[in-house]
Amino acid sequence: QVQLVESGGGLVQAGESLRLSCVASGSIFGITSMGWYRQAPGKQRELVAEQSNGGFIDYADAVKGRSSVFWDMRKNSVDLQMRSLKHEDTAVYYCHAQKRVQGASWDYWGQGTQVTVSS
Repeated sequence: QVQLVESGGGLVQAGESLRLSCVASGSIFGITSMGWYRQAPGKQRELVAEQSNGGFIDYADAVKGRSSVFWDMRKNSVDLQMRSLKHEDTAVYYCHAQKRVQGASWDYWGQGTQVTVSS
């Protein structure tokens, strides 16, 4: 099992910046990517940013240009830096990790951290 613990969420004003952090522990061997998803009220969970072990990063169009994700493979952590926050960024943000061993794949999720952006 892989445990993911998030931190950094909270209430911020529009235009400000925020950093979210996530630390993985447990059976971490075989993790191939780590990143962040979010889910706003009434919407499906969506990708924010994900980094693979090949160094490739996938950003959602809604945050591209004002977000930065960094997966520290040595520390087993992934950070999400967001700036110029908007009201529509309000959501529960979930840390994600994908593990792949011998052709099998597992997905792990954190408990989620609330980010609320006020106008």
